[in-house]
Amino acid sequence: MLSLPSLLSARVQDVAGIDPELRPATRPQFGHYQSNVALRLAKAAGRPPRDVAADLVAKIELDDVCEPLEIAGPGFINLRIKSEVLARVASEVLADERAGIGAASVPKTVVVDYSSPNVAKQMHVGHLRSTIIGDCFTRVLRAQGHQVIPQNHIGDWGRQFGMLVEQILEEQLDLSALDLPGAEALYQRANTHLKESEEFADRARERVVKLQAGDAETKQLWRQLIEVSLAGFNDTYRRMNILLTDADLAGESTYNADLAVVAQDLESRGIAKVDDGALAVFVEGQSTPAIIRNAQGGFGYTCTDLAAIRHRVGELGANRLIYVVGSPQEFHFRQVFTVARMAGYLPETVSAEFVGFGQVLGADGKKFSTREGTAVTLNSLLDAAEEQAAPSIALAAIKYADLSSGLQKDYTFDAERMVATTGDTGPYLQYAHARANQILRKAEAEGYPFTDVTVLGEPAEQQVALLLSRFGEVVAAVGETLQPHRLCGYLYELAGALSVFYEQCPVLKSEGEVRSSRLALCAATKKVLASGLDLLGIEAPERM
Repeated sequence: MLSLPSLLSARVQDVAGIDPELRPATRPQFGHYQSNVALRLAKAAGRPPRDVAADLVAKIELDDVCEPLEIAGPGFINLRIKSEVLARVASEVLADERAGIGAASVPKTVVVDYSSPNVAKQMHVGHLRSTIIGDCFTRVLRAQGHQVIPQNHIGDWGRQFGMLVEQILEEQLDLSALDLPGAEALYQRANTHLKESEEFADRARERVVKLQAGDAETKQLWRQLIEVSLAGFNDTYRRMNILLTDADLAGESTYNADLAVVAQDLESRGIAKVDDGALAVFVEGQSTPAIIRNAQGGFGYTCTDLAAIRHRVGELGANRLIYVVGSPQEFHFRQVFTVARMAGYLPETVSAEFVGFGQVLGADGKKFSTREGTAVTLNSLLDAAEEQAAPSIALAAIKYADLSSGLQKDYTFDAERMVATTGDTGPYLQYAHARANQILRKAEAEGYPFTDVTVLGEPAEQQVALLLSRFGEVVAAVGETLQPHRLCGYLYELAGALSVFYEQCPVLKSEGEVRSSRLALCAATKKVLASGLDLLGIEAPERM
């Protein structure tokens, strides 16, 4: 499929010798794209920019795609795409099953680490962003043809299981009747018991040793706790339209057998050294060492994450690793990546990207929490949004609010504002899709056929077609930069252009070829909106 932005850039660059940095024109009278390449070249050459622009325009071959190029102001080059070319591209979008999303030139095996809730605890507001963002990355990269392997690194190992199992035995609790909220209540009772009773704390520590040694009774109860937790996690994933399944699980316990192997490997090669009883890697330029094994002989998160990288690259064959984790964890993961490079677990041919994200804030601008100061459960957050709108609309509001601003920024959870069908919201995009579908439904009822986009006589029509031509480029940019707000911004702009098109270009009231072409343009736009919303994990409703 013809990619107009890429074609235009390539043709101009062939003559200019540098990236023309094409930008969409700010006003229709300036055409569709503008470039300041002549101004940049003129500065280096010491020549008047308009003279340089004239030389470039005389040599750039775009007659098959553009109207004659124009020079504006101090030396900007304006490009206006021919209406028949825009019509052809819009028709190609309509005919393409992928709505213009191109396949990656070099497909990769990508591991995306996201969500990662803890066993025996409900998912809370802190898991909201990781889950939504990671799911979006998975969808975008798969749409481009990459092999994406999600890894849900759940917290299913550690000292807390000693107190949990002891509390279960003490209460003679029937785990078959337990759900995830009940498991969390159990966790809270066990934690209180641990603080109040040294005798219980001793038993809990002994139980951890039994778990690590493979004691049958302890492992059985541990597995039952995991099963209870997974049932709760999966209910939430289904409610949120998240792609994760049990096949994507790779909890901390997955790497138990590898921890001693990693530690021995790093120590034997001199990468890690014993310091004050602990095995640590001292990274140049960092004041805090990476602790592989503590002085008591226990392995921490650093060793587990190194074992995970070793597995993901060596066993899964990943050549791109993406970690979607809260911003406070950035130093930890940067350090892990550095040590993994030192050890050869992470070759230079494999990229490792930490995608941090900000907090969800309450209406008061403070960290979103209960009156008691504890984290709000994710399901209660969904409930709050559903009090304002239907489930699919509420979910669209939450996901779009999360993805439409820069990921590193905090954002305010304001359910009433987020569910609005006007303004820059998820429901507004859903409404645009439903409205396009309504027109097409009426056209079918009236017996108005359409096939291709053929007539684009009005600027509003051309603007919609121009935006359709950019969809593949935007998706590719999101896959490369991991900035989903680019896709959100594009879809919002497309929905706005569609609204202007409705106002200025009657569809059903027009006649003949014009009506047929406008219906085809509506259908192509509906297709791109549906595809774009799906990449965000948002339902595209037929009616609203």
